[in-house]
Amino acid sequence: MGESASKLRLVFEALKSTRGVYLFDEFDSLGLQRGSQHDVAEMRRTLNMFLQLIEQDASDSVIVAATNHGASLDSALFRRFDDVIRYTAPDDLQIEELLRNRLTLMAPPNMSYAGLVAHARGLAHSDIVRACEDAIKDSVLEEQDQVSEQSVVLHLKERAASQLHQ
Repeated sequence: MGESASKLRLVFEALKSTRGVYLFDEFDSLGLQRGSQHDVAEMRRTLNMFLQLIEQDASDSVIVAATNHGASLDSALFRRFDDVIRYTAPDDLQIEELLRNRLTLMAPPNMSYAGLVAHARGLAHSDIVRACEDAIKDSVLEEQDQVSEQSVVLHLKERAASQLHQ
């Protein structure tokens, strides 16, 4: 805070002089809906400056903004970008395929993917992948040749619980 606007101006100056792809990750920290309960004057000024700078941008650079909290973004931002791509949580078939792909090298032959799918519903692709990786790490650290269903379930539940606290 306090320096956000000046740093943002530096980024847009670089955009003009150095052609590239500029990623604004965790964009909700910059593009929060004006008038929301978390709105503060400094953030509003920074958002207004971003809107002005993007309007004035005539560079050959590509600007990409990413967030997991699209609903909290100011609606004016969506008019400034050429494309908006929304990713939804995977459906049951996609979840099963993702689990099979991630666990294939360490899954026992009798792994119940249908049971795992139920625990993964509503999670993002990345959360499911991380849960699988954590279960595999546990197996390796415990010197097991195969991952256990219980371990995968545990890590899927941990990911689901962490979503509730965000």
